[in-house]
Amino acid sequence: MPPFRLARTVVLVGLMGAGKSSIGKRLAQRLHVPFVDADTEIEQAAGCTIDEIFERHGETAFRDGERRVIARLLTGSPPHVLATGGGAFMDPETRARIKATAVSIWLRADLDVLLRRVKKRNNRPLLKKGDPREILERLIATRYPVYAEADLVVDSLDGPHDQVVDAILTLIAPGEETEHA
Repeated sequence: MPPFRLARTVVLVGLMGAGKSSIGKRLAQRLHVPFVDADTEIEQAAGCTIDEIFERHGETAFRDGERRVIARLLTGSPPHVLATGGGAFMDPETRARIKATAVSIWLRADLDVLLRRVKKRNNRPLLKKGDPREILERLIATRYPVYAEADLVVDSLDGPHDQVVDAILTLIAPGEETEHA
């Protein structure tokens, strides 16, 4: 594949466990651009963890902060790879901003893949209030139709994340989202 550079930021969307952060880091490395994790940026801006934001202020306050941080990350920054939180793309304002300024890629994963991945960490605020399978099933039902509005869809399957990165590069390399170097 010939070298190219991004003309627009690549925004990864999808449910928790889809691989947005781990795939995003690899993608950014291959593209020679910065990787930015919106959740990390939110924690830095708030001075506390996402869990603490949820506990102290609730989901609505978290989503307000998330919207502001993502707007900042999409405005005036050179092209980069941005991993968003699972609920970020659900916000109509954030979705419109992403559509206007970046190329969005939905990392689609099935329920069993998501379950295996989210069980590896205990930092998922939305999964702390019930059975993770049932919660993920509800999230899939409500969020997948919205995630389908992303510019591109790539399946995040079990297996090496580099295969998903290769699939993304195949989709974006020849498109208008890039400029050949």
